[in-house]
Amino acid sequence: MKLRTLLIGMLAVTVVGWPMAGPAPAQDKGSIFIPLLVYRTGPYAPSGIPNADGFNDYFNLLNERDKGINGVKIVFEECEMQYDTKQGVECYERLKGKGAVLVNPFSTGITYQLIPKAPVDKIVMHSMGYGMTAAADGRWFAWVFNFPMTYWSQASAFVKYVGQQEGGMDKLKAKKIAHIYHNSPYGREANPVLETLARQLGFELTLLAVDHPGQEQKATWLQVRRLNPDWIYLSGWGVMNQVAVKEAADIGYKMDHLVGNWWSGSESDVVAAGDGAKGFRSMTFHAAGPGFKVHQDAVKYLYDKGKGATKRELMGEVYHNRGMINAMLNTEAVRTAMAKFGNKPLTGEQVRWGFENLNLTEKRLEELGMKGMMQPLKVTCENHESNGKAAVQQWDGKKWTLVSDWIEPMREVVRPKLEAAAVEEAKKLGYTMRDCAKEG
Repeated sequence: MKLRTLLIGMLAVTVVGWPMAGPAPAQDKGSIFIPLLVYRTGPYAPSGIPNADGFNDYFNLLNERDKGINGVKIVFEECEMQYDTKQGVECYERLKGKGAVLVNPFSTGITYQLIPKAPVDKIVMHSMGYGMTAAADGRWFAWVFNFPMTYWSQASAFVKYVGQQEGGMDKLKAKKIAHIYHNSPYGREANPVLETLARQLGFELTLLAVDHPGQEQKATWLQVRRLNPDWIYLSGWGVMNQVAVKEAADIGYKMDHLVGNWWSGSESDVVAAGDGAKGFRSMTFHAAGPGFKVHQDAVKYLYDKGKGATKRELMGEVYHNRGMINAMLNTEAVRTAMAKFGNKPLTGEQVRWGFENLNLTEKRLEELGMKGMMQPLKVTCENHESNGKAAVQQWDGKKWTLVSDWIEPMREVVRPKLEAAAVEEAKKLGYTMRDCAKEG
């Protein structure tokens, strides 16, 4: 466990986090504590390290440039859990008593274990683009948020993209799609909606599980060679992705028809395959690269002062950007709560209100230095997934580039299925449905 306590300086800087006419005096208004469950070691470290570094850089940036969130400093503490569910829960239990009001589990398995704890501990849980899809129904799961999009919505966006590439959704009939997935709650999460869409659209779906940690995949790719699927959807993590991309290249599979989910599309996933990885695609909900104003600010306030979390040249990598975005979504939800409850340390209930009323507009993204980096989103009491959209990026051998428009998920398929699943999952936990119309 590594303690990262970030103290506020005495310089006058711009408060709130967006440009103003002139400097405003900084005031120390206390702090907000955010535990970070990280995996900088183990087989998933290639994915975990840049994600954690992105978090560090964004929190550091706010503290250095803005003196925190509206003058309330951000204090955070890392706890190493190696992407292990038991260790992750232990980290949570160890850190929650230090005044935590929100947590990012960084693991679907850990998310499942923490869901029943969140309402008891009154700690907001943000599983950004992962976790239990059913928990996106805020009427049943008041303390869990998975915006900008769930695994089910992502999978539906993938199928929609494949349909576009094939010349229309009707062209999916009789097509063969394989889902190669990490044999864990994370990897299995997309299967129900893929199975539903296979029945509705008529494509042949093959499910191929890969056991932890994912280094042994020879049998899987022998099946792929026999099946010869038209498209492959990859839900891997860490070393599993590296092996999968290399195996696909080795058997000569069409790399532009191998599409990773957004946890299977980073620099670390493709480098091992060399030129063979060229053309590989993945889903995403944000752009890669260091060409945004937020990166310029990070250089000015952090890296030029020797305070950056990683090497300067690694800023802008997919998972570094994702960590920064995750941290931004956390802090903007807290900022939303402060607009109602005041610029001070907040309770868990107040932070939850902020998450549930987050409205991240195009204008606000520009103020944050993230215009074009991601799409606007709005969260409601009923919908903790938000109205987020996905896109497809492609590896050209040196960098990731967006190669699609922003894709609206098949909400007409996903939402009814999600709501039904929420009822079933809530029953297991003894939850009752809240009336969002009565909550302000």
